[in-house]
Amino acid sequence: MLNQDVALQAIAEALKTGGDFAEVFLEDRINNTLSMLSGRVEGVNSRRLHGAGIRVFSGVQGYYVYTNDTTPAGLMACAKRAASAVAGGAQIRAAAFSPAEAKNIHTIREMPDRVQARRKAEKMKAAQAVLKEFPEVTQARIGYNDSVQRVWIANSEGLFTQDTRVYTRFSVGAIASNGTENQTGSCSPGAMEGFELFDGRVDPEAVAREAARQAVTMLHAPQCPAGQMPVVIDNGFGGVIFHEACGHSLEATSVAVGNSEFCGKLGQKIANERVTAIDDGTMPNEWGSLNIDDEGTPTTRLVLIENGILKNYMIDKLNARRMQMPITGSGRRQGYMFAPTSRMRNTFIAAGSDDNDEMIATMGDGLYAKSMGGGSVDPTTGKFNFAVSEGYLVRDGKIAHPVRGASLIGRGSEILLKIDRVGGDMQMAQGMCGSISGSIPTNVGQPMIRVSELTVGGR
Repeated sequence: MLNQDVALQAIAEALKTGGDFAEVFLEDRINNTLSMLSGRVEGVNSRRLHGAGIRVFSGVQGYYVYTNDTTPAGLMACAKRAASAVAGGAQIRAAAFSPAEAKNIHTIREMPDRVQARRKAEKMKAAQAVLKEFPEVTQARIGYNDSVQRVWIANSEGLFTQDTRVYTRFSVGAIASNGTENQTGSCSPGAMEGFELFDGRVDPEAVAREAARQAVTMLHAPQCPAGQMPVVIDNGFGGVIFHEACGHSLEATSVAVGNSEFCGKLGQKIANERVTAIDDGTMPNEWGSLNIDDEGTPTTRLVLIENGILKNYMIDKLNARRMQMPITGSGRRQGYMFAPTSRMRNTFIAAGSDDNDEMIATMGDGLYAKSMGGGSVDPTTGKFNFAVSEGYLVRDGKIAHPVRGASLIGRGSEILLKIDRVGGDMQMAQGMCGSISGSIPTNVGQPMIRVSELTVGGR
């Protein structure tokens, strides 16, 4: 844990050379992982991550130093290194701490680090047994992961707080083969929950069945034709399109330095009026939720786009200075080895009122993207390219047959304006998001949506 007297001394040391803000972040984390390949447990691992980072601001510049030596001497040495990056300025005095306990909105009934590996392996075996229903599935990798992260955060503004984050996730990746080629399917649900994740939210057998079904379906699918066409994107992980193509461009990490296509557009229409998009860290037990962010700020529900109008950016402390705007509880980091920056939490397009069957029936010829895969985006331009892991060709408003090899290509600002239908069945799915502050758990989500025209890559 972080001692208050030691934290105050480290902050004072970090401010000695003229910094105008200093912060200490201490982390102690236990990760447990199990992996099973084709029915055999091949790995059971447990590791501990422990260390601290000290950050100093001087105007709109930030400097960060970290260490795994969290003794008083180690923290003081770290603070001195951080201070050495600041070149002059009037020395300020840190405010006295006003300790605050983070309000916990996430009920944990069974701490996963207290659960025997045998019980975790039983969930994996249950998933493996289901795969016998799919003779074309020749290999499957099943994974279990849990994490208990305890953090302490103190800063020169008088903040001293702490929090505990508990995550559990289950994954199945299946490979289907016909002897000459392979296709894959995957499903990886998780939550900010303990081992009670399996009491209702996650059914290991259903996870395995979904991964296998997807792999087998794609094994028998012909190649997707390429061209401009309407595209219907299903709910859940379909929300990765908004997350990548638009969400990153609304983070202050990009906006504050002019590297976003949405710079200077607050109050302007950037999407179809049917589109409302939200980044919400306050949803109990959701994968991307928090009690406080990694700067100690209480988490928030932030409306990014309301009926097509850009309302907010996601803003951390340092970029709040650069933008001269308030923070939004969006400062996140992978761990003590990373300085925080603005990041998404549970980011989704809100439910609308359109009928799912109608949006397919009236689309003519196009693509139904049932499940999305990975992709890439340039936040500066908003240009993106995403793989469709499970897609179906639509002919004259009817789903004709599955297709593989499809990709969606476009630009974030353009796709937002071309969304002409938004269904009412919003669901979320879990992922890990990478950026300059590391890899963090985030939820993506949306109801079924329709894009009136989009470039589909294929053959």
